[in-house]
Formats: sequence, structure tokens, C-alpha cells
Amino acid sequence: MNIDIDLLKKFEKSIDTVNPEKGEIPIKILGYGEISLVFEIIGDPNQLAYKRIPIFDNEEQVQRFIGAYNEYCRILQKEVGYILPEHDVVWFRDDKEKIQLYCVQKKVNSDSVCNKVIHQVSDKEVEKLVLLVLREMKKVWSYSKNNETIDLGLDGQISNFAIIDFDVNNPKVGDNTKLLYFDTSTPFVKKNGEEAMQFELLLKSAPGFLRGILKAVYLEETVNRYYDWRKVSIDLVGNFFKEQRDDLVPRLIEVVNDFFKHEAAEFEIDPLTFEEIEKYYKSDAKMWSLFQKVRKFDRFIKTKILRKKYPFYLPGKIKR
Repeated sequence: MNIDIDLLKKFEKSIDTVNPEKGEIPIKILGYGEISLVFEIIGDPNQLAYKRIPIFDNEEQVQRFIGAYNEYCRILQKEVGYILPEHDVVWFRDDKEKIQLYCVQKKVNSDSVCNKVIHQVSDKEVEKLVLLVLREMKKVWSYSKNNETIDLGLDGQISNFAIIDFDVNNPKVGDNTKLLYFDTSTPFVKKNGEEAMQFELLLKSAPGFLRGILKAVYLEETVNRYYDWRKVSIDLVGNFFKEQRDDLVPRLIEVVNDFFKHEAAEFEIDPLTFEEIEKYYKSDAKMWSLFQKVRKFDRFIKTKILRKKYPFYLPGKIKR
């Protein structure tokens, strides 16, 4: 990919993590992750999406991540049969010798991303879309089921898929609709039971006093849920509360349960219930809301009291 590293270095020099769109290099925010910001550089003819991941302290950590990322993408694309956008990873040391790493992809048409599509098509088409996502998921869990050494996980939220060749002027979802998956920057791949990525690095975005607690209590459970198809499906349906389409949740539960019963019977997955999905979503929303408040307090201490640079972007208020 044609990535201008000098431009990214210049971007890092003028970065403002409180007001990211007001730096010297003009950007447009495409989305926020829990530890990262996804953006495009305005005027970039290459139409790239950059995901900044500022969690690495040394080259060994970087090389392990790049190896895990490349392997995850290779398996998804070459062995599982996923369609991924063109992608790459670049890293460098900034003018303060800190490591900066970016996952870079060809930008996906934002109108084709499925959490936007669900507001443009009929309810029946949304059901069809969820069914198509479940069939994409099945490819992952079938691969793991039939592989003795490699286990794959997936963040299967509706917002991580996009429709290929989506026509915004005539939005439709049909049996032949093809999906692209683009959330590959967290490589959920285990080899012989060992994570390819060091997931404890993700805790770098938490205040120092919380990291030990989060690692001991939440990290393993949080990561492992992405390897559990039932839990990923709960997250898929529960996310419709966040997307303001909670009216669809009861019917989508039926779609998922019917799929597990007839198209994925060999996995023997217990049916989902509305009560557990609602409970899961409320608990998850409450946890992340509290986490973001703590991070904002940590940012205030670092930037206003200690006069230090805060390396992470924090999203504004998220409607849930």
C-alpha cells in the first residue's frame, strides 16, 4: 500500500488527543475504538483509513503484534474465505522516540457499513443481514472446530461488516449480498492455546491504578468471549440496543436461534433469550460508561495537573 510515513510522523508532532480534528494535519474521524481512533487524512488521494494504536513500549511487542495481525488476516482471507479490505501495518518512532503504530486499510464506504444499513432497509432485510452475518461467523467457528492447533475469535458486531457494492440510492439486502469484514486490528488467534497477541497491552489505555485489577478480574474473561460463538452472537443482537433498533431484538433472537438449530446444529449452541441479552447489554454499557469516565479523569490529571501528553483519544458521549 502507498502509505506516507513522513505524513504520519508530521501528524504525530501536532497531535491533539482532546481535539483530534484541530491538528496541523486535517483529518476526519471515521470511528472510535476503546483504545484507538480511526480517521482519514483529508485530501489523501489514496483513500486510506488509519487506526492509531499507541500501546507499544518496545520493538519486540511491535513485532509480535504485527505477526499476529498478519497471521489473523491471512487465515481469515486465505483459509476461512473472508473478504477483507486491502490492509497493512506501519510503525515508527516519533521525535520523542516513542513507538507509534498504525493499522491501515483501504477506506470502506461509510454508507455501506452495516450499522448504517440497518436504518436504510426494511426490517425483513435487516433479518436477512443478520442471517448473512451468522453465516460469515460460521466460517470462523467451523475453521476452529476442524483445526487442532489454531483457534480463531471474532468481534461480530454488526458495525464490523460492510456490504460490497452497496448502492446508497437503492439500498437492498438479498440472498446474494456479499459482506466485507474490516475489524481485524485485534487479532483473535490462538496457536496451541496461546494467544498470538499480548492482550494485556490493551490495558495501557486504563489508568495505572486500575490495570492490575482489570488484568486479574476482567482481561481473560473479556478476551475469551470473542472465541465463544454464543457470546459473540449475544453481543451481535445486544448491539441493536446501542444502534437504536431495540424494536428488532425479539425477532433477531428468533433468527439466531433458528440458525443455530438448523444451519449450525453440529455446534449444539443453546438458544438465546431476551432476558440475558438485555442484561448483558445493560451491564456492558454500564461498564464501558464507567470506564470512559475514569479515563477522562485520568486524562484531566495528566494534561491539566501534570502537564503531560495524553496518548489516547476518548470518544464523546455515546448514545446507548
